[in-house]
Amino acid sequence: MTRPGGLRCMLMRGGTSKGAYFLAEDLPVDPGERDDLLLRVMGSPDERQIDGIGGAHPLTSKVAVVSRSEKSDVDVDYLFLQIAVDQPAVSDRQNCGNLLAGVGGFAIERGLVPAQDGRTPVRIRMVNSESAATALVPTPGGIVDYDGDVAISGVPNTAGPVVLDFEDTAGSACGALLPTGSVVDVIDDVPVTCIDNGMPVVVLPAAALGVTGYETPAELEANSEFRERLEKIRLRAGEIMGLGDVSDTSVPKMSLVAAARDGGTVATRTFIPHRCHASIGVLGAVTVATACALPGSPAHEVAIPPEGARFRMEHPTGHLDVEVEVDETGAVRRSGVVRTARKLFDGVVFPRS
Repeated sequence: MTRPGGLRCMLMRGGTSKGAYFLAEDLPVDPGERDDLLLRVMGSPDERQIDGIGGAHPLTSKVAVVSRSEKSDVDVDYLFLQIAVDQPAVSDRQNCGNLLAGVGGFAIERGLVPAQDGRTPVRIRMVNSESAATALVPTPGGIVDYDGDVAISGVPNTAGPVVLDFEDTAGSACGALLPTGSVVDVIDDVPVTCIDNGMPVVVLPAAALGVTGYETPAELEANSEFRERLEKIRLRAGEIMGLGDVSDTSVPKMSLVAAARDGGTVATRTFIPHRCHASIGVLGAVTVATACALPGSPAHEVAIPPEGARFRMEHPTGHLDVEVEVDETGAVRRSGVVRTARKLFDGVVFPRS
């Protein structure tokens, strides 16, 4: 707490998401007290989040909690929290690769990591999955620079590049890349790949659910019969992926795949899990790209093989390029992505009492 009733807070766009970034020391240690406070900060539960700083959508109702790491080979710890919009719920059962793009800059600005002249590597422990990533942050003259000419789909303006390299993301929440032990499972007569390379995702062919995979998010969300079937598959997938009852959780995500239409590897429509993503999450994209690399998977069946390790994931507002290397056994060697981030506001937020 920095002022009576107020909290230090930095609002940032990370990738195609937006969230509130806090130092762990500024929040209650008890998880229940912390979550209650963050719900009040964001304005949940309320579909408009009118009495808080949330943006009334899962992509803009996110929190990053950052602290100096006690591990000698890591600079900072990053805990991601998904704040439900219209329910009093906070989930730590997943990572967020989009908000991850802002963690390095936030850590430097808060004095947790000394800036170098040029670019500063920040090694980050993703607490949700106990995996690591290194963010390469532009810091000319030792100052975080959010300006630049890199464009990413889903963001209207350009910004400075943040290169993210991931380590040990396979099995982030499920304990294995393929938690069921199979490349293909059949749920409700639909072939699916249950996979976790940083994000638990169920990858399934759009055509098997009676849609094209090229619909707009609004069109898919308006299709109640389709959504009911998709949720039925998700609930069963959660069980066989070892996630238990996922009816009240945000994972696994559901990603429909279809043949690419704009020069990419594959077209995607991703549910997170009940709203259709306007683009695709970073670690979700990494995971779907990994499915594309596995022979026999529904994604591999419709994917155009990429040159090298770069996969282009087409989504409703453009595309996201990710790099995934898989060896001959199907094990993940490495994965990475280029994102951007921008500081929007730095100051004190006052949660409702």
